[in-house]
Amino acid sequence: MLIGELSRRAGVNAHQLRYYEAQGLLEAGRGANGYREYDESAVLRVKQIRHLLGAGLSSEDIAYVLPCALGEAPELPGCPELLASMRSRLRRLDDQMATLAGSREALARYIDAAERTGGENYPPFDGTA
Repeated sequence: MLIGELSRRAGVNAHQLRYYEAQGLLEAGRGANGYREYDESAVLRVKQIRHLLGAGLSSEDIAYVLPCALGEAPELPGCPELLASMRSRLRRLDDQMATLAGSREALARYIDAAERTGGENYPPFDGTA
């Protein structure tokens, strides 16, 4: 199938498919006319990639786990290297969430303090900095 059909069937833009190919996540053959040609398994592969991206894995992480992926969701085997990689990513996400939660709390305190003071001594804020 050509890139347009794969794009339609997998529900992603053609530029995303080209990106996945550049990252080594998706393979395409070339027809006599030079167009990319994908086999039927590419639809499943793209859906797996989308699910793994949605889980917060990087394209590098996905390249590592994709050969082991089974099914659309996908299911991943529990090999030690794969588990270590996913646990590392989970720790990074936890750290990012903690940082965001701290930023949110600080911003809420600033808003609360600004609302208490009334802002009568300040010019109106126009949203530019």
